[in-house]
Amino acid sequence: MAPYDAFLLVSFGGPEGRDEVMPFLRNVTSGRGVPAQRLEQVAEHYYQFGGVSPINQQCRDLLAAIEKDFAARAVGLPVYWGNRNWRPYLADTLARMAADGVTRALAFVTSAYSSRSSCRQYLDDIDAARGAVGEGAPQVDKIRQYYNHPGFIEPFAAATAAAARSLPGQLQDGWDLVFMAHSIPVTMAQASGLHGGAYPTQLASAAGLVADGLGFTRPWHLAYCSRSGPPSQPWLEPDVNDLLADLAAGGSRAVVVVPIGFVSDHMEVRFDLDAEAAQTAARVGLAFARAATPGTDHRFVSMITDLARERLDGAPGVAMGSLGVAPDHCPPGCCAAGLAR
Repeated sequence: MAPYDAFLLVSFGGPEGRDEVMPFLRNVTSGRGVPAQRLEQVAEHYYQFGGVSPINQQCRDLLAAIEKDFAARAVGLPVYWGNRNWRPYLADTLARMAADGVTRALAFVTSAYSSRSSCRQYLDDIDAARGAVGEGAPQVDKIRQYYNHPGFIEPFAAATAAAARSLPGQLQDGWDLVFMAHSIPVTMAQASGLHGGAYPTQLASAAGLVADGLGFTRPWHLAYCSRSGPPSQPWLEPDVNDLLADLAAGGSRAVVVVPIGFVSDHMEVRFDLDAEAAQTAARVGLAFARAATPGTDHRFVSMITDLARERLDGAPGVAMGSLGVAPDHCPPGCCAAGLAR
């Protein structure tokens, strides 16, 4: 096979102005039958932040950090960026790569876990973008899942410790630890991975590794945000707001919430945690602190270079915990529930 001659950062995308919010949400929900009223409700989340999602700027910052780390570690690949749901679209980026003479690219996706929405759909969208470009479109190989890589776990552990130190002094030894991720339908969670159940299993593994890194020996909690879909369809629970209320009712006085499901401050972090969950905590009498996401932490950026070198140089894969190193390529049937492929 041809050697890799480019690196591609693949992300979800987000609006960067009020007039882009509804078109973006229609892109995200296309073909899913989401009522217009629900889209208007979600749009209000974005309008609270001027219609600007933080994710695109975070991708620009991450891309610059990757370029710098590649240069420092002699990884001679040009870097590109394409989104699934907003500009720069994947198809446009792949067309530019083809025009630049790129034949085979290594892709890093800003989602660390296995599920149809967090992995398989990225693969399908890459395939669709290649089809849109047509003959001459570069081959694109996705880098493996990295939820248990030290470069993902260690920044979260450090950020969690820093968040705990921000609590009032009398509460710094008695807080509850809550991990949060994006909810998905239970049927999708059951079908995630090759043998099913990978998404919640991987989340629990990452959460446990962060807790271990902190030396946190008490029970911790895993909660979810951003549930959508009809009420009759079960999604992963508990909702983070329900869990906070339950913890307060059980006597908790403080919580540290860790957005373990996200690599940077997506709108789900800014709204669902920093606004909504923080308001819930205040209402039920909980002191609240939120750990930072990895973002452009040097350990996270170095991890991306490490993952690239696994493919470029055959460097050994690194992982923490019992689940081990994820495979380089998703096998047939992995996270494929409801899809033709």
